[in-house]
Amino acid sequence: MVAHRETAVPRFDPKDMAIRVFVYAVLIVISAFMILPFAWMIVSSLKPFPEIFAGNSFLPVHWTLHSFRAFFQQRDAAQALWTSFYIAVASTALSLFLCALGGYGFAKFRFPGRGVLFAFVIATLAIPFAVLIVPLFVMMRNTFHWIDTPWPLIVPWAANAFGIFFMRQYMLTIPDELIDAGRVDGASEPRIFFRIVLPVARPALISLGIIFFISSWNNFLWPLVVLPSPSHWTLPLVLRSLQGAPGRTPYDVLMAGSVVSTLPIVLGFLFVQRRLVAGILAGTVKG
Repeated sequence: MVAHRETAVPRFDPKDMAIRVFVYAVLIVISAFMILPFAWMIVSSLKPFPEIFAGNSFLPVHWTLHSFRAFFQQRDAAQALWTSFYIAVASTALSLFLCALGGYGFAKFRFPGRGVLFAFVIATLAIPFAVLIVPLFVMMRNTFHWIDTPWPLIVPWAANAFGIFFMRQYMLTIPDELIDAGRVDGASEPRIFFRIVLPVARPALISLGIIFFISSWNNFLWPLVVLPSPSHWTLPLVLRSLQGAPGRTPYDVLMAGSVVSTLPIVLGFLFVQRRLVAGILAGTVKG
């Protein structure tokens, strides 16, 4: 006779189900509070100006794209969109390279004073930007003559302490045997870095790249200081220029510009969110 193995049937636990329902309800409520401002921004950009504060309907009564057309006619908004994009891309690429290089050095090389130097790098995170803004502006103007150019938005923040710390934490998880195998095969240190280390660190690079890109894209205070000419403005500066005196701000155009500024970031985040979470979690395995 063939013995039939009994299959365990999971028991229904009302208490566990009640906890799940409560947790999901709380998450739905929190998500709704977070999504509501973005939803209001999108529908307001599709309303004529008198409907925005009329309070008759959440959805537009008369759908229109006039606010988007008006936005791109304001102060070279298309040029500002392109300026923000290439500054964000250039600063992200340069920051990723330098931070990966610094993180690799701190993680895999032994040299005198490594711990002290790394502690000094981390300590710079405690310095407020307000303390640096005046001397940095003087340096950009008098030494490099970079005022009203994209370079102050790309170069000064390239090798930042957070990025170096982030990449160091991830590269500590890369086995030393993998790097030693490359050295035994006769590979030079630059070849090991580009052919072995960077491909392995791709999840961390993607995660850090998203963080750097969003930070550069949304940067407002520093571009306001170093870009006085409207023709060189980034997108946040164009949005700020739309804000007029009380009662004279074109909120329909402002909402359309906010959608143009926010939507690419949201879509990009949704596209790479899994890799972002994987890269962040991978860097916390070994300290």
